[in-house]
Amino acid sequence: MKPEFEFTSEITPWSSKPSVYFVQVPPDVGADVKEIPSPPRGFGAVAVEVTIGATTWSTSIFPNSSVEDSFFLPVKAAVRRAEGLELGDTVQVSIQLI
Repeated sequence: MKPEFEFTSEITPWSSKPSVYFVQVPPDVGADVKEIPSPPRGFGAVAVEVTIGATTWSTSIFPNSSVEDSFFLPVKAAVRRAEGLELGDTVQVSIQLI
C-alpha cells in the first residue's frame, strides 16, 4: 500500500480558467510525493485517491511550476457541491498515491 498524506489548503480558482478550482499540495508534502516511485504520466502528473470530508475520488495531481515541490489538486464541482465548499474555503485533504 502506498503512503497517505494529509494537509490543509485553500480552494482557489485556476488563473487561466476561473471555473476550475484546485487546492495546492504544500511543498513539504510534494517533496515526499516526488520521492515515491510512480508510473510515468503526462505533464509529470501523479495518480492519487483523494478524500475531502466524506467524499473520496481518484484523480491526478499536477506539478506547480511556480512553487518548487508543490502540486495542484483539481477539486471538481461535484465534490464541492457534495461537501458544500466555496471558493476561499480551507479544507482538510488526504491523498494516497495509486
